[in-house]
Amino acid sequence: MYSILETRFREYVDFSCCFCKPRALICEHWLPWMTENGGERRKKIALPWAVRLQVMALTTACDLAQRRDGTVNRFLFSLVDRRARATSRPDAAHGVSSADVTIDGARAAKGLWARVFSPPSPPAAPLPVVVYFHGGGFTLLSAASAPMDALCRRLARALGAVVVSVDYRLAPEHPYPAAYDDGEDVLGYLAATNAASLPAPVDLSRCFLAGDSAGGNIAHHVAHRWTSDDPNNPNPKHVVQLAGIILLQPYFGGEERTGSEISLEGVAPVVNMRRSDWSWKAFLPLGADRNHEAAHVTGEAEPEPKLGESFPPAMVVVGGFDPLKDWQRRYAVMLERKNRNAAVRLVDFPEAIHGFYMFPKLPEAGEVVEKVRAFIETCTAHH
Repeated sequence: MYSILETRFREYVDFSCCFCKPRALICEHWLPWMTENGGERRKKIALPWAVRLQVMALTTACDLAQRRDGTVNRFLFSLVDRRARATSRPDAAHGVSSADVTIDGARAAKGLWARVFSPPSPPAAPLPVVVYFHGGGFTLLSAASAPMDALCRRLARALGAVVVSVDYRLAPEHPYPAAYDDGEDVLGYLAATNAASLPAPVDLSRCFLAGDSAGGNIAHHVAHRWTSDDPNNPNPKHVVQLAGIILLQPYFGGEERTGSEISLEGVAPVVNMRRSDWSWKAFLPLGADRNHEAAHVTGEAEPEPKLGESFPPAMVVVGGFDPLKDWQRRYAVMLERKNRNAAVRLVDFPEAIHGFYMFPKLPEAGEVVEKVRAFIETCTAHH
């Protein structure tokens, strides 16, 4: 514990010594960055002080909550994991209302629920539906976590869609494949009930899966399962038709250390090798390494996934200061190679940190919502 606190103190000192633009309250942190010819140049990342302090609080709590024995100190993490309540009345900021819905079904886990966000104006026709999976390394956060709640509200308003944010079971208490099962069960529930429990009518032929970080991983695997061409696949994929998947900095990995993981280790905020390795160990089956099919989907160490003919178009968002970006780019390349029937849109934000979409003060947070809106419009126009 003391080593973690010492590390956080050093980060604070380093962070406090950065050049500050007083009016904009921007902290510029200079990062080592390797050039193509092997030399080193200096690259800077600029974050508002408020964002940097939020990141520090979140990562400190994460480090302290991740116990050495592989369990999570959930009480400690709850001290910074502020929760938002569902609001039946439209909120003042976005005009979006929300309600918590229990997911029933033969396979649904006890206690599985989702927060459903409805856009401002009553629809003249059924709306697209976005099933969203939050990030948190498979072990932390919730559909009720304030940043996730706020992000889904922004999405519902901007997209004019109903957003169903899934509160899937967390590892290590519920390791692989619990989160994937929960995501599949939500789609099965929508199909079985014709989405009758949702507060606004939706068009299940225009269903999108979306997620950030670990949630992006879940979105991929749920889409893979749902659209499988296996003749024994029980999913009613003709009822809930996936029109697209939206992966915001998806959490993939492998035993190999990529160039971005190495070059950004110790300097990029939010994600580092220790946190990432701990999360994979908590989620993956006992004894499995990071080349397990849940983590490694790009085919360098394990066979590539066999994608069904109806696997949907994909939007993959990458950040320049995200150590996971090499895995994300490899994923996009794999999709282009394997899934020739559907387009792959790679969206790169060169100055973005991992999780940038959770911080509305960052310009990229607004830009990515517009990119998602454009992607959904393109997919629905051709669906």
